[in-house]
Amino acid sequence: MHKSGFVNIIGNPNVGKSTLMNALVGENLSIITSKAQTTRHRIMGIVNGEDFQIVYTDTPGIVNPHYRLHESMMGFVSSALQDADLFLLVTEIGEPFKNEQVLQKVIQSSVPVILVINKIDLSDQATVANMINYWQRLIPRATVIPASATERFNIEAIFDCILKQLPENPPYFPKDELTDKSMRFFVSEIIREKLLRFYQKEIPYSCEVSVESYEEKEGVDNISAVIYVERETQKRIVIGHQGQAIKKVGVEARKDIEAFTGKRCFLNLYVKVLKDWRNSDRALRQFGYITE
Repeated sequence: MHKSGFVNIIGNPNVGKSTLMNALVGENLSIITSKAQTTRHRIMGIVNGEDFQIVYTDTPGIVNPHYRLHESMMGFVSSALQDADLFLLVTEIGEPFKNEQVLQKVIQSSVPVILVINKIDLSDQATVANMINYWQRLIPRATVIPASATERFNIEAIFDCILKQLPENPPYFPKDELTDKSMRFFVSEIIREKLLRFYQKEIPYSCEVSVESYEEKEGVDNISAVIYVERETQKRIVIGHQGQAIKKVGVEARKDIEAFTGKRCFLNLYVKVLKDWRNSDRALRQFGYITE
């Protein structure tokens, strides 16, 4: 008997979905920062055993769209609602579920639900007990598990619960695959994570990263990437005085890329203006947010 299925991770922005998936997969596939809307794509992480294959998908946090980009991000959430074999609904203490429509789709679905109350290390026992009761009343079929993804508390319990509820299926992917994303995608995400860390306010949200060339050689990779912004003023901020800001991004991104690939790399970064790219279907198609 072989079990296999899609475990789709859904929740508000910044509740720890990406941290949870990375903990479950055992690899840093989703970038993590303290800023909301860090995850923009639907990112797949595959965990294989002799008689099982769990296909996790991390989805963007649920937002009210202000740009076409947000609409595309919510499209990834919608697709995750449709093809799940198991929902991993991630919440946190004191955080209401912001999108009633999404919540109702989960409640009305027949798909099994594991509801994770994350970040319990930041709360107290009585509050956690109240939240468990609240969610059990709201979604009676759900298995409610309090957890802390950063502290790896109850990660094993979540994994065991997933394995128990996984349907019988043959594997969907070759057993040696870890993800459906390319190395170029992960390089662009590593660079974007540095933009989220090192820049403030609107700047990181106005940026998109595209890997223009990725040349693999023995012992070293040569990578060129473009950081797209929406305005000339943003370009100047990203580059910084005498190029110091962009140099810092490049140095820190190179370290993480080398840790991820296990090889040395030369990383060249460029900054270009692509006006109003977040509302451009053509640009969103170029960056992989629109696929049809």
